[in-house]
Amino acid sequence: MLQKICVLLAAYNGEKYLEEQVKSVCTKDINFDLYVSLDLSTDSSFDILKNFESSNSRLLMLPYGQRFGSAGQNFFRLLLDVDFSSYDYVAFSDQDDIWFDFKLERAVEQILLNNADGYSSNVIAFWPDGKRKLVKKNYPQTEFDYIFESAGPGCTFVMTAKLASAIKKSLISNKGDLEGIWLHDWYCYAFARSHDFKWFIDSEPTMAYRQHGGNEVGANAGWKSFKLRALSILSGDGIKKALKQAKFLGLDNTIPLKLLLSGSRWDLLKLAFLSHHCRRKPLDKFLFFFIFCWFAIRGLPVDEYQ
Repeated sequence: MLQKICVLLAAYNGEKYLEEQVKSVCTKDINFDLYVSLDLSTDSSFDILKNFESSNSRLLMLPYGQRFGSAGQNFFRLLLDVDFSSYDYVAFSDQDDIWFDFKLERAVEQILLNNADGYSSNVIAFWPDGKRKLVKKNYPQTEFDYIFESAGPGCTFVMTAKLASAIKKSLISNKGDLEGIWLHDWYCYAFARSHDFKWFIDSEPTMAYRQHGGNEVGANAGWKSFKLRALSILSGDGIKKALKQAKFLGLDNTIPLKLLLSGSRWDLLKLAFLSHHCRRKPLDKFLFFFIFCWFAIRGLPVDEYQ
């Protein structure tokens, strides 16, 4: 049976890359529709998309003129406003990447082979100077990784209609609190894992992941990225984001949340020794362990975690 896919694309000031990305999506010989939400922009993105819409019946633009303020909030708008009840799968697309020809076919194939509800994959990051690097995300999933990280770049995500509909329902019932959620992809992965949906992370790269100064979240590649992530956690910012999302999802009774919300030095040390359950990548497990040992000594900024 031919599967029908709903592709959701969030855009903002994307005139440099939109045309190349939309073409890489729309040349696929598959049964899909591409819905685009354009955040209020100051460049020619609107004209580019309207030209595509007038010449390609697969592309449909949502009403234009609102300011959402982040890619995450723009994607939440797509999840809330697009009716995907007639589709078999829902996929995310960023505005500045390049999809490989087999991207969606591969995702559907792997979802079926692995009896999964959600899918993401490795990617090939590329830079303006020609540098290319495999971004590996398919480290083995752990018991609580979804509380502290996503399943890879959201632009690789493909979900069954069953999972996407459950996510939509959760967003509708908590619509007033959505501004506190940082990343749509991390939320979708955390929702899936915490509601007993199965997620598969593919070792096969399915797209070229463009890196540039405008990336809201980049490839997390190299020492500089490692340092930035460490500083984000040490400052408390990363933990605040994880806590907000976990509370939004009602995960207060999970072991990591209980230990984190306790804030006692002993509980923070116990959380450090759960690092192998909280992250996937070996280096990230080490970083998690080191930072929570540090917090066990120095304490958390308690006033921010009440």
